[in-house]
This record gives sequence, C-alpha cells and structure tokens, in this order.
Amino acid sequence: MEIILLEKVHNLGALGDKVRVRAGYGRNYLIPRKKAVPATADNVTKFEAQRAVLERAHAAAHDSAAARGEKLKGLELTVTAKAGTEGRLYGSVGTNEICTALAAAGHTVEKREVRLPLGPLRTLGRHSVDLQLHADITTQVVIVIAVDEAEK
Repeated sequence: MEIILLEKVHNLGALGDKVRVRAGYGRNYLIPRKKAVPATADNVTKFEAQRAVLERAHAAAHDSAAARGEKLKGLELTVTAKAGTEGRLYGSVGTNEICTALAAAGHTVEKREVRLPLGPLRTLGRHSVDLQLHADITTQVVIVIAVDEAEK
C-alpha cells in the first residue's frame, strides 16, 4: 500500500514522503490517526495544494516542542514511593507518576512523551528519563526516587 505522510513518522519518513507500507499498518494505524493518506491521484493533488499549510503547522509544533525541551533540560524531580529495606520499591514509578511530578513542578507532559525503554523504575536512586516531545526533539530529566517518609 502506498501512502503520503502528513507528518514525520519515526523510522518511516518525513512530511510529504510517498512510502510503501503494509496494508494493515496503513489502514489500522497511520490513516485513522491522520498521519497519512492513501497515495491516490486525487490525494496527491490535494496534498500538494495544502503542503505549505502542513509545513507551517509542522514547523510551529517543532518550535513549540523545542521551547518546552529547553525548559525541561536538566530538570531534576523527586518522587517518593514506598520501599523495602534493600532499596527495592513495593510498586514501581511509571509514566503516570513521572507526569504527575512534572505537572506539580509546572510542566505539562503527556504520558506518551515519557520514554521508559526498560520498563517502570523499581529501585531507589537517580534515574535519567527521556522525554520525546516531538519526532525530532528528545530531552532528559533526572528522576530521584526517595523513600516515602510517611511510611516510617
């Protein structure tokens, strides 16, 4: 299936690229999420007519994400959790807790922007967490997991 990308998609292409993907990926993911349109003759002409508008919107989103990234760069947050004597948490600190801590610090970050490739954090200490704010912009924050003093 050939499609035209309406935004940059990781490991696939940039805005306006005509790419070939598997039919299920195109029909079930890219097209419903408005990331692409089928590469028919009508859609190609419609895309070329609105290409400038899409590029301006993409540039505005990129600039907004870059500004957010500069504010978040080098940020260090403390999250408290219940832990055992060996330093292992009874639960875990995941994307939800990280987003809540960032919101308490005055930064809005969506759960889907938090990247935890090794899964939730399960030990006390300092952890570097990647935030992918845009397809091109990734920044790191430090999450310090401390023992919840109310439990002692």
